[in-house]
Amino acid sequence: MKRSFRAVARHGARAVAFGQQRAVYFGELWRRSLQVRVVVSTLALSSAVVFVLGMVLQNQITDRLLETKEKAAIAATRDAVVVAQRQLSGINSAVDDVRPRLTQALNKLTSSTPNTDTASSSAGSFEPVLASTPPIAADDAAMISAGPYGDVPDSLRHFVENRRLAVQIHTVDRPSGRTTFLIVGAPFGSAQEPMQLYMLYPLTAEQSTIGVVQSTLLVGGLVLLLLLAGIANLVTRQVVRPVRSAAQAAERFAGGELDERMVVVGEDDVARLAQSYNEMAESIERQIRQLEEFGSLQRRFTSDVSHELRTPLTTVRMAADVLHASREQFPPGLSRSTELLVDELDRFESLLGDLLEISRLDAGVEELVAEYVDVRPIAVRAAQAVATIARNAGTEIILDLPDEEAAAEVDSRRIERILRNLLANAVDHGDGHPVRLRMAVDDKALAVTVRDYGVGLRTGEAGLVFNRFWRADPSRNRHTGGTGLGLAISLEDARLHGGGLDAWGEPVKGACFRLTLPRHQSVKYTDSPLPLPPLDADMPSSDIEPREGDAVRVTVATASEPETAEPALGPPAPVWEEAR
Repeated sequence: MKRSFRAVARHGARAVAFGQQRAVYFGELWRRSLQVRVVVSTLALSSAVVFVLGMVLQNQITDRLLETKEKAAIAATRDAVVVAQRQLSGINSAVDDVRPRLTQALNKLTSSTPNTDTASSSAGSFEPVLASTPPIAADDAAMISAGPYGDVPDSLRHFVENRRLAVQIHTVDRPSGRTTFLIVGAPFGSAQEPMQLYMLYPLTAEQSTIGVVQSTLLVGGLVLLLLLAGIANLVTRQVVRPVRSAAQAAERFAGGELDERMVVVGEDDVARLAQSYNEMAESIERQIRQLEEFGSLQRRFTSDVSHELRTPLTTVRMAADVLHASREQFPPGLSRSTELLVDELDRFESLLGDLLEISRLDAGVEELVAEYVDVRPIAVRAAQAVATIARNAGTEIILDLPDEEAAAEVDSRRIERILRNLLANAVDHGDGHPVRLRMAVDDKALAVTVRDYGVGLRTGEAGLVFNRFWRADPSRNRHTGGTGLGLAISLEDARLHGGGLDAWGEPVKGACFRLTLPRHQSVKYTDSPLPLPPLDADMPSSDIEPREGDAVRVTVATASEPETAEPALGPPAPVWEEAR
């Protein structure tokens, strides 16, 4: 018993799963195929029309058949009343035996056709019933009848006993089965000797006719629906085929096949559509070619100018270094000018480097030198690289790194540059509040977020921060002396790894930049291990201040110094790594 129940449950589960799969498949087909929607909609509307039309036709045919049957039955009943009156004339219920006389009249009705009139003969076969109610009788027990008087319904008897002609359709249960009759009741006789004649006309022939009509309408409706479906499919296909061809051509054109064109056949609307598409494609192709040529010329110009500036920059740098080394011998104003000259040369040299880097990225000639390494030391090096500007800005950097190894297949130089740019940007816009770098990994991806609690970003600016030379507020004083290309280069470096760089920010609440990278270059990720907006989107900056009891200072040693030594460029700003 248990095995049978399990088998039934298993088959039921399979049936439900199959039904769900079919429903999903049909839903997808319904969304993607215009032809299926048109054909199904046509079938649905046509089915409704055919159903309503079939019902109307069936009711009309049924009403006409019953109306004709009723007229013929009433005419035949009236003729039968004449025969019955002739047979029962002069009867006296007080003296004569009424039942034999009723039986004799009934036999007369069934043995001969009352009238050869066409209207009467079309009524078909019948079963007569004669009944007599003596005036002294007060109940049905005194009723004298001949024929199947019990098959006559009480409602019809009431009308006939009140001297009224009545017609009723009634179904009778007999040993041979259920039979439906059209029963016509007519009164006759005198007031002293009232008589009733009931004629029971079977509706078997009419029911057979109605059944044939129903089957004919059903078959005709199904055939009509199939024809309409075929016609709708054919017509829709003629319209959808060019649209599909245009969609395929547009997909190939969007995929880079700029010479893709549609075939123009005829002079109808579809042909004009194909011709218009071809003209549009040619115009777009010309513009794309022009933009490619212009972009190539621009990138070449930027690269050439950057390279050409290297030589005079090197000469100026040498002269500036000589002046900077002797600045103590100069007057105070000239000494300060020498320092400013060196600072601006540093910024100019960084700008040239960024221009060369982004021109190589635009040209697509950069190659990714990736290796499987632990990314945590890269984050520490990036934090130490911005230690000086963080100290000058009074900003503390908090590192929230995993306890276990966070390894990924990355180009260490590019990842360090991304993190360095993000940290420098956070320090620059953090208004002295702490900056938190958080790292997390899962099976497929590694994510790093850099969170600041400064001015934040206004609505719509999260998509603009990666534009070249864009600044949220040009009037702000910069601590980093950046070139305006750092975030743009970082975005290109992230894309080169197959990852992404996203931004979030709100006014006063600060900003958060998230770097997501695949742990293996051959495996794509779907979700980032860290959310954006961050979980502390509404947390005030005072809640993330590090305390001496739960944070540890981190320093980076140079190659020629012990691991506990400070960086060569001076005491760094506090860089904190949260204890686990």
